[in-house]
This record gives sequence, structure tokens and C-alpha cells, in this order.
Amino acid sequence: MKAVVMAGGEGTRLRPLTSNQPKPMVPVVGKPCMEHIVELLRRHGMTDIVVTVAYLPQVIRGYFDDGGEMGVEMHYSVEETPLGTAGSVKNAAELLDETFLVISGDALCDFDLDALVDAHRRRGAVATLALYSVENPLEFGVVITDADGRVERFLEKPSWGQVFSDTINTGVYVLEPEVLAAVPDGTSYDFSKQLFPDLLRRGKPVFGHLVEGYWQDIGNLDQYRKANFDALDGRVQLDVAGIRLRDNVVLGEGVQLPDLHQIEGPAVIGNYCQIDAGARIGPYSVLGQNVVVKEGATTERSVVDSGCYIGQSARIEGTILGKGVDVRPHALLNEGVAVGDECSIGAEAVLDPHVKVYPFKTIEAGATIHTNLIWESRGITTIFGRDGATGLVNVDITAEVAARIGAAYGTTLAKGASVVASRDAHPASRMIKRAILSGLVSTGIGVSDLRVSLPAVNRHEMRVEDRTGGIHVRVAAGDPDTAQVVFFEPPGILAGDDTIKGIARSFSRQEFRRTSPGDIGTLTYPTRSTGSYVQELLGSLDRDAIAERGLRIVLNYSFSAASLVMPSLVGDLGVEMISLNAFVDASPSLRGLDIAGALDETGRLVRAVGADLGAVIDNAAERVWLIDEGGVPIPAETTLLLLVRELSQSASEGALLVPVTETRMVEEVAGGNGIVVRRTKASQGDLLATAAASDDVVFAGASGGGYVFPDFLLAYDAVMSVGKILEIASRSGRALSELVHGLPASTLVHEEAHCPWSAKGTAMRQVIEAVKGLEVDDTDGIKVFEDSGWAQIIPDPDQPVFHIYAEGATREDSLALEAKYRAMLDEFVAAAV
Repeated sequence: MKAVVMAGGEGTRLRPLTSNQPKPMVPVVGKPCMEHIVELLRRHGMTDIVVTVAYLPQVIRGYFDDGGEMGVEMHYSVEETPLGTAGSVKNAAELLDETFLVISGDALCDFDLDALVDAHRRRGAVATLALYSVENPLEFGVVITDADGRVERFLEKPSWGQVFSDTINTGVYVLEPEVLAAVPDGTSYDFSKQLFPDLLRRGKPVFGHLVEGYWQDIGNLDQYRKANFDALDGRVQLDVAGIRLRDNVVLGEGVQLPDLHQIEGPAVIGNYCQIDAGARIGPYSVLGQNVVVKEGATTERSVVDSGCYIGQSARIEGTILGKGVDVRPHALLNEGVAVGDECSIGAEAVLDPHVKVYPFKTIEAGATIHTNLIWESRGITTIFGRDGATGLVNVDITAEVAARIGAAYGTTLAKGASVVASRDAHPASRMIKRAILSGLVSTGIGVSDLRVSLPAVNRHEMRVEDRTGGIHVRVAAGDPDTAQVVFFEPPGILAGDDTIKGIARSFSRQEFRRTSPGDIGTLTYPTRSTGSYVQELLGSLDRDAIAERGLRIVLNYSFSAASLVMPSLVGDLGVEMISLNAFVDASPSLRGLDIAGALDETGRLVRAVGADLGAVIDNAAERVWLIDEGGVPIPAETTLLLLVRELSQSASEGALLVPVTETRMVEEVAGGNGIVVRRTKASQGDLLATAAASDDVVFAGASGGGYVFPDFLLAYDAVMSVGKILEIASRSGRALSELVHGLPASTLVHEEAHCPWSAKGTAMRQVIEAVKGLEVDDTDGIKVFEDSGWAQIIPDPDQPVFHIYAEGATREDSLALEAKYRAMLDEFVAAAV
């Protein structure tokens, strides 16, 4: 017998789930509802299926194709205009030349269809309706039959005063082809409201058959949840792929799960889900394929579609998530929340109960959403920031996205230009960089691939070989789930705002240059880049003084590529080096850098081997932290002051650059010898751009461990920084603890204050008005000088936060200043939102 699956439903009450997919495609325990219906038909031998489609028909066709993979044969009938339930079937009349079954693709059921067909044939009916007994028939069409099952009357959504039966019309029918003759062509016509009453008036045999089993209309979000939860409880017979374990837990193929006790049944975990240690999957959780649940996150009574990412300590309770939703750490999604496809929920955001968020929306970090988000978007979805592209690996930055990044970058450059590429040792960086290179060469850009290398070597290669640009791919410090794509421009500095904006614009518009096969860019692998870098670096140091001192250093590489460079450098300098955590292969770099732990580990080794000093290099080999000969870590602010003092004393003239947010102690230790201190904007890019634009800069640095020696390279470079520290220690002849003794201690504090994007401008304007009459510096944000010290407020360009810096004579003064301006900001923000 043929079957007709009605799949034209738009499902307006199911939005946002049906905003960009037809109602029959909403997933129930990991499969579209219609797929469960097709499997039911196949179990009853009905493999010749006609599908009526109207709303987004390509979605259904693209998923099921001709039905061959499911063991059925599908034909499609498309409604060009709405034709109603009977009209849509009449539209496919030429395919229906024998008794056929009609069933809805968006109502879940497990009836015995054979018994329904037998009853139809036994009674000689022209139409037989599958009837189902419910407790509350008010929302459905009630069907009244006589003792023999013959239909006497229809009532559409009756009141209680009209309820004479608890049997409702399920929308499942067995029909003879002749009934379609009563349906007018090209007109909207309904089965229960028009066709069946017309057949009754004409005395045609229309029967009802009471079916047993399960039936649930999926007309709204509550019914959708119920269908999923009933499936978990086993109330409906469905083919759920996976292995069924204790407590009715079903695990799909390739699930990564450290401990089965993290899941409390009933629950379904789809194929290739990743559940980290410490995550909890509570009862009545449905996870689609490729869902990631990070440490400390919780799901309960929730339906999560495929490709979603649930960040650390996020809570998903009684929520529905569409495909590809990105929930950042510590977000809270409350009971009844429904989120459409490919939305991004910011860190610490709160969605109040029953809020609906329609597809492709972004909710900023820390926001509280009280009402539905349908048209507007809170914030801007972008992976681009001031330092390049940043995003979660295989969530924000997939291989496809990386290829688009490469094509976007290449499009902003002249065809035939040459770019230097490098990466760190992480396997995610390898995947992303290779995809970027594919995009670059597709636009006619040549690439010199340094493979695993230091960003400093990349920038040095750019400068000495006169390359047009550069990229370095790495995982974020302390967060191996996040990848960063850093862009460089001549002469080896971080790409400026205009360059990043150009790449982002090309990326978002997808306006990529396509070249002919003969113009595709070439890919080369330079072999002497590291050697050239080391030789020029050696030429920038006092090699004789370092060799004469004969220092012993303990160096913690933090699994960075610096271990590919340092051995040849220290060998030529005559320094004895004891190293740890060198780069050997990709596996150790899977963990982020714990600075405190690395300093402790390195300090213990310094004491054990009697070294003169120790150093910890970050994963990117850009920053360095020092340890004295006693194994005591030196604060980063103190290291900055040491370099400022020593370099200002050794230079006869020039400028030292530090960000405007650094301690005022910089000016105190830099006095004399014609050296001047200049303040720049707070970001690393602004610091380096200012250094590049000036001819007299001898040093630039910040208290985060990043230092620049412009005579060698306009970049943070941990290898050069270690070399300079060795030079300073060798020339002085003193121990490192003696060198830093007597340097003033900084009281600087730095905190963040949350502020919604929409309130940033207003809050900043009100702060400026509030400090009128006081001495201020507007180099970056607003810096206010008071009798007790100074405070600075800077809006973050990439996050919905303000940075608050404060420094007083004592730490208590600093904390008081920070608290004063935080309270001021909080008041202005509260008034603006």
C-alpha cells in the first residue's frame, strides 16, 4: 500500500525551532519527527511514499532524497500555494491509483497501521479515520461514531458543553482514490472540516477506528518537550540509535565520556558527543550529534540539537536548543527557554524562563534577557577583534571557516603577494593553518610556510625577506579550546585596525577573489629562517660579556617552539642551560600554561641545580617571567622596572615606551641620560605601532612579560628578552636578586566591570562629565589624577566590560580608588540599561 506523508507544516507555534526548517524536521530524540514516521511506515511494509511539501521543501528533500538510504521510495508533491490538508493530497492524485494511507509528518505515533488498514477493508469504507482517546479533547477535532464505528459527526475544537466523546481525529487516514474526486483542484480544502463532512452528507461509508499505542501532536514547544520526554520514558516505540545502558541511558557511536556516572537517566546522547570530566547530564536530557559539554556544565530536562557547545559551568535547565547553538561559560538558561539555530549566548548571560531567541542572534556576555529576541541582535557575532581572529576550535573556527579566513585575507592583498605562515605545536593549530593556507593560495597569494615556528621568527622573516604579510596560528594561553589567528604587516608588526577591519569585511561579505588555475599561489618551505633569526639576534647582544660570566640558567619552555631556537643561541653564548618542558611532539601542548605552577616548578629546579636564574616562557614564546637564584619568582612589574632602569642607564638618548596603564614608578627609575618615557594606548598593537613609527625608541614593554627591543625586532620576543636579561646580569656581575633589590614596589590594581554594549557609550560620557575639573589624560579611555593617586577607565573593544586601573601611594589607596570608580560606573550602567 502507498502512503502519503503530509509534510507541508510551517509550525508557527513551534518557533524559533521552525524559523528555518519545516515542522516535520524538528528532532525527536535525535531524529526528525518525520524520520520516525517513515520508519513506522517501513515497519508496516509501506515503502512507496508520497511526500507533500510546501514550507522550505528543499530542507526535506535534501535530508531524505529519494528515500533509498531508509529502504523506501519517495516521491514529492510540491504545493505552490497553500492547499489545505485534502488539497495537498489531491495535488498528488496522479500518484495515488489504489487504496492509500495518509499520515502527518509532524505528529509522533506508533499505531498498528496494519490493523487500521484491515478495519478499512473489512468495512468497505471509502475513508477510515484513526481515532485516539484523550483526557482533554478541547484542543482537537472530536469524532462521534455509532456502535459499528461509522462516523456520525465532527466537532472541531469543541467547548466542554459540546464534548460528547473523548475520541479525537489523529490525522491518520486510510482512503480510497475516489474520495479525491470530491476535492476541487487548486483550492484550499481540509479533510475534517470539508471533505469528510461532505462525504457524510452524501452517505458515503466513513468509519472511525480506535487505535491503541502512542500519539502526540507536536504543535507547540510544550508538546515538543513532552514528545521527547515520552520517548525517553519508552512510552512510544521508536528506533533510537545507540547502546541502551542502565537507567534507560542510550549512548550513540563514538561518545567521549570519562565516567558513566556523569549521566542520570533517562537520557539520549547522540553520536560523537564530547562530555568532559565534571560535566553532568541530568535526567530527561536529549543531546544530538556532536554536542560538546564542558567541565562543570549541567543539562537537565532539555533537548539539545546537533553541533551545540555548552561551555564550562553553564546550566541548561528545561531548555530547547536548536542546531549549532554556542553557550559560553557560566551562562544560565532557565525553564521553558527556546533558542533557535546558530545563536551565541555570551558568558554569564541569563535567559529568564520562557524566553525565545530566534536563529542567528548573539547575546552579549553578562546580559540578562527578559523578553523574546525575534528581530534584533544584542551585540555583533564576529570572530575578529583587535588582534586578529579568535574562537573556539571546531565551534567558531572550523576548517571551513579557516579556509574563508585565508581567502578573506588573500583578497585584501594584491595578487602575487607573498605571506609568511607559522603555527604553534597544537594539532588544532595545524588543522586551522592548513585550511587558511588553502584559502590564501586560492586567491593567488604565495605562502612561505615555516610550519612549527616562533611568531618572532615569522616577523623576522617578513622583515628580512620583504614579505607583504604574515599569519601565526596558536591556541590561546591557558585555554587549548580557543584558537587565535594573528596577522602581521610590514615591517613585522601586528596588523593594524584598518587591516583587520578589511579582512573582517571581506570575510563577512564572502567577497573572495578567485584566480584561474594558472594563477593559484605557490607554497614554499624556507629552511634558513631560524638560523638567520639566531645570527641577527646574537649580533644584538654583548656575546663576550655573557660568555665571560658563564651563567647557568633553568629555562621552562612551556612546550613552545622556543626549544627549537634556544639551544643554538645559548651554545654560542657560552651559557649552561638546564631546560624542561621542551617541544617534542604535539601531545604535551594540549594543556594551557599555568604561570603560578610553572614558576614553582622552575624555581625548585633552580634551587636544586644551583642556577644563577630561571625563566618561564609562555606557549607563544612572546613573554617571559623571571626567577632569581634562590628560586623566588620576580613580579612582572619588577622585571619591567629592572629593564627600564638598566636600559635607560646604558643608553645616552632615546625613548622608552610603556602603556598608559603601567605604574608611575616607570618614570622614577628611568631618570637621567637623556632618556624619556612615553606613554601609549594600552593594547599591544598600539604599543608596537608607536614603536614602529618612531626612530628613537630603545625599548618598549608592559608588565605582562612582553618586551620589545626595536633595534632587533618590533615584536614581543621571549628569546630576545632572555638574551637581554643574560646580558644585563653578565655586565653587572651581580646576582639577579641584588639587581632587583631596591626597585620600588608597584601598588597598581586592575579589575574589570561588566557593561552591556548598549550602555558603553552612555556610561563613558557620564564618567567624563563626572570628572570635569580634575586633571585627566585621554590617551586611552579616561585617566583621572587625584590627590591619593590615579584611576583609569578603558572600555574593552571586544568584550562588554570596562577595565579599571588604579594606583595610590599604598595598596589600600589603590583599592579605594578602584572601588570609587567601579561604583560610579555601576551607577551609570544601571541607569542606562
